[in-house]
Amino acid sequence: MTAPLLKLHVAPDLVDQVYQALLGAIADGTLAPGARLTQEEIAQQLDVSRQPVLQALRLLKQDGLVLDAPGRGVQVAPLDAPGIAAVYQVRGALDALAARLAAQQGRVLDAKLIERGRKASRGRNVQAMIEADAAFHNAVYAAAGNPLIPRSAHLHWAHIRRAMGAVLQASSLRESVWDEHAAIARAIAAGDADLAERLMREHDERASHHMTRHLDAAMRGAGAHHA
Repeated sequence: MTAPLLKLHVAPDLVDQVYQALLGAIADGTLAPGARLTQEEIAQQLDVSRQPVLQALRLLKQDGLVLDAPGRGVQVAPLDAPGIAAVYQVRGALDALAARLAAQQGRVLDAKLIERGRKASRGRNVQAMIEADAAFHNAVYAAAGNPLIPRSAHLHWAHIRRAMGAVLQASSLRESVWDEHAAIARAIAAGDADLAERLMREHDERASHHMTRHLDAAMRGAGAHHA
């Protein structure tokens, strides 16, 4: 592993800090598929002991983001289009349910979510784009009022953030993404549950198609580059 990671200061939940640091590096492509990870090197780069690193790696392994490496240590799991398409199928169902529940309550989402998203989409900061997109969907989950939805979506988002990180290195967000988000927010605020659910489902289907198509192309390109 050659990519540098920022050092962390001691905090009550150090395991979560290590987990989030590694998750972020995997999601934005800093730690690429196949990158080998060792406890010692991670602990040294993050300036922590090996114990929280070990626990964080176990969590990432449970999430399917890292795998046992041949010999010693672990490696970042491969990233493939069929796997991401499967994740989007499940996420799409959760998102549609969340949008319906939020609309049934006429929830009003913070307009700044859309503003920040549009601003991020015009920039070149991949992490900002990912964070803005996740923030919008998390707001819909919260508005739904069912705590099982964000808990269930957490794992799926770990993989989606990673796919977005890989795709956005060479591509860009679909131009219509934030128009779609704005339309979903309006339908939720208007209390139109059928429309909110339909718009969210269509939004996720388009996102899945865009991500898997570009991811497949990116992976083929990477394969040709290393051939």
